[in-house]
Amino acid sequence: MAMRLAADTPEAVERLQIESWRAMSPQRKAAIVTALTQAMFDVARAGVRHRFPDAAPREQALRLAVVLLGDDLARRVYPDVATLDAR
Repeated sequence: MAMRLAADTPEAVERLQIESWRAMSPQRKAAIVTALTQAMFDVARAGVRHRFPDAAPREQALRLAVVLLGDDLARRVYPDVATLDAR
């Protein structure tokens, strides 16, 4: 049995989706990936602003770094992440 992309998608629909991807130009694929990446960053930023509405811009940037990079890497890249309280 072939590997499926999503268990809740009918095989015929999945085949059409894969055919569509194969027919896309590299530029179109890149545009889609770029838009999805931007949307992910926008959602992450909105989540930080929602959880920490009173935080200064620098604090929000540090908290976003923790979301995107994980605590360990964010602390290594931005040492002042350690100054954030655990709210």
